[in-house]
Amino acid sequence: MKITQKYSHLNGEEYLIVHHNDLYLEVINIIESIDGSSFLTKRSKEKTMPGKMLYSPIDLNKAFNKKFGSMGWKESRYQYFITTDQDILPELITLPYPEQKGFLISKGIKEPISSYKQTDFVKDQIAVEIQFDKYAFVAFDLFVKHLLFYSGGIINVGIEVLPTKKMQSQMSSGVAYYEGEVYNVLRHGRNNPPVPLLILGIEP
Repeated sequence: MKITQKYSHLNGEEYLIVHHNDLYLEVINIIESIDGSSFLTKRSKEKTMPGKMLYSPIDLNKAFNKKFGSMGWKESRYQYFITTDQDILPELITLPYPEQKGFLISKGIKEPISSYKQTDFVKDQIAVEIQFDKYAFVAFDLFVKHLLFYSGGIINVGIEVLPTKKMQSQMSSGVAYYEGEVYNVLRHGRNNPPVPLLILGIEP
């Protein structure tokens, strides 16, 4: 695979180059080591392109999982308690997970709700998400998941890897693509989401 486009949000790429250039190069090398042409294995059943051979998201994800895993990148889970009280939220998110429940109880919340989020790969406070899925999953990554991990002190920057429109046109309908998702980020303004990100557009 090759990286043909990239967008640095809130100096995400600049942070990587200055503080983690070795890991940034590692991510690039992993992407470039994947032979995308070998994953044109899914036969379409869609009415608009019956029988056409498409790129398989499942097989692509397996290949990326294997490569990142072999380099020590691991799935990470961030646990937290939920509140809808804006007055106590700023203090809540600064507390370690084991202390959050007691804090909420002390504020009169009788049954605090626990939740968690997972991200594909984390190493030295860098998160990488590989997305060959539907639009909603990418929006969740960019505007919820990376932000939660960032505000929780788990990561300092998030990397989102997406197919370009050129590649997406050879995949099942509904798959998110780089150009569309960067457009969505730009529409929200220069400081939203408030987390440093690097969005990479890849294709075979």
